[in-house]
Amino acid sequence: MIPVPTVQLAFSAAPQYVRTARLVAVAVARRAGVSEELLDEVRLAIGEACGRAVARHRRYDISELVRVQMSDDGPYTVQVFDSCGAEVTAGDGTGAPAGDEEDADRMQEALLAAVARDLEILRHDAGTEVRMVWPVRRRLSGTGRVTRG
Repeated sequence: MIPVPTVQLAFSAAPQYVRTARLVAVAVARRAGVSEELLDEVRLAIGEACGRAVARHRRYDISELVRVQMSDDGPYTVQVFDSCGAEVTAGDGTGAPAGDEEDADRMQEALLAAVARDLEILRHDAGTEVRMVWPVRRRLSGTGRVTRG
């Protein structure tokens, strides 16, 4: 079995590491075959998703690492994970953040939706996963032709 080309990052919830995650994500996107026209979108979306995870960790005083996984097997897929599960974010006992925190989450999600065309935000018991996908161009071996993945 051939391993899926994957890059994983984990970093402390500090804003200065978001830039590093963005740089790595764009480098992997370029290597994966994401078109140059989409790289700014990738840069913005990864920055927003990682910034959101950092803000959530800091808001809820979570010491665990923010995790990012990038895969270029098929379309270029990036997943950003925070560790702010329902038991951490429960503001009113329902598992939903309270007042201003809920508004901040909605605003960050709206911003993400504006910069990433293919976006999915999944809530798990352990935290949130932001999944973003971009098409890639791949060279067919030996032909010089480019295909979209």
